[in-house]
Amino acid sequence: MTTAQPIRRKISVGDYHRMAEAGILTEDDRVELLNGEILEMSPIGPTHTAHVKGINRILSRLLEGLAVVGVQDPIVLNDLSEPIPDISILRWRADDYLEAHPTPQDVLLVIEVADSSVTLDREAKLPIYAKAGIPEYWIVNIPGKKVEVYRTPITDYYRDVLICTSSDLIDLKPFNLQIQVSSLLK
Repeated sequence: MTTAQPIRRKISVGDYHRMAEAGILTEDDRVELLNGEILEMSPIGPTHTAHVKGINRILSRLLEGLAVVGVQDPIVLNDLSEPIPDISILRWRADDYLEAHPTPQDVLLVIEVADSSVTLDREAKLPIYAKAGIPEYWIVNIPGKKVEVYRTPITDYYRDVLICTSSDLIDLKPFNLQIQVSSLLK
């Protein structure tokens, strides 16, 4: 006797947006679309928000007029994924992406701040960002007191991986700038 298996249906970005338009999903729902599945995001605690604010302040100051710094803004990676990274550095556009969410060709760097989501950020989000061709991905690993830097996407991973601690500098390659890792970790 065989048992019935549930049928899983992938949801497209279009379906996801229609769910929001119909009120099924609201602005208060903390969800994102990854590989056709709607995932509930972890609650945001004060440590997480303080890190996001601090990183935003540093990057906004450094990149004023050079790039758009997004904070918890969606990126449409493909027809099945629209993650909401903590920080995104996007190609400069004076309209701040008024007409549509950024897509992979707009993205220079994605940063996820991880206090309780290190495994999700490494195992679920990293492959999606790599497959989409996002050139650089950082995980600010709060419990580990380090920043994981992933560069040069190849299929579903990154060829170059750097583990940076407080005393290290990280190059912001597209801008010929450096950031002290200790300034990203509180």
